[in-house]
Amino acid sequence: MRILITNDDGINAPGLSVLHDIAMRLAGDVGEVWTVAPAFEQSGVAHCISYTRPMMISQLGPRRFAAEGSPADCVLAALHDPMVGRPPDLVLSGVNRGNNSAENTLYSGTIGGAMEAALQGIPAIALSQYYGPANRDLDDPFEAAAAHGAQLIKRIFAATPEGEMDYGLFYNVNFPPVPASGVKGVRLAPQGRRPGVNFSTEAHIAPNGRRFLWIKGGDQQVPTAPHADAALNLEGYISVTPMRADLTDHDALRTLQGIDT
Repeated sequence: MRILITNDDGINAPGLSVLHDIAMRLAGDVGEVWTVAPAFEQSGVAHCISYTRPMMISQLGPRRFAAEGSPADCVLAALHDPMVGRPPDLVLSGVNRGNNSAENTLYSGTIGGAMEAALQGIPAIALSQYYGPANRDLDDPFEAAAAHGAQLIKRIFAATPEGEMDYGLFYNVNFPPVPASGVKGVRLAPQGRRPGVNFSTEAHIAPNGRRFLWIKGGDQQVPTAPHADAALNLEGYISVTPMRADLTDHDALRTLQGIDT
């Protein structure tokens, strides 16, 4: 198996090393693991691509590249430059430092990398490690992802239905904020919404007197509705959310038929 890994935390992020180990276990002795990841952190860029400027790509080692772009850029770079003509069988994006459950999904560059792979017709999974009081101070805060990631990916693809649609299926996996031994199991889950949690801005004055705004996140320990992703994560479960890039509200298409003329 040929596997491409990327992330949004950058080429030197510890979560990417965790993902490389997971990918190596999946690829086996005769497989290949390729890395094309952002040269610098790209958190919060969602599915952004560098459409109006070129990006530099540098080889750092065998099958290891850094690109000055977003995770979606990195997937495009891999498919059309170092891996051209020999595309991967699977794209893995992550392991993100922090969760990409609930509303975070919409902003996530980790999700953006997996989404781009799906648009290119390649199976893809985004993986993220929730942080909380029970794991943030561990020697390895990623141990839940490291312990359970490879086997979970095998289970996901064994259960994935065959057949293609216009927008390919990809998966959003979030590991709970607990040690590996504290993981209760795996749950399929819809994307939820944390009530009252939004991004905002916070003003700071620089020493030169200029005013700057920092983007500020909300409380990540607020659960979604029961049985949705973040609620399950906070209960100790790994959430698996099947996704497609189609943003159409198909329920609204049916209920709004009366506006057709």
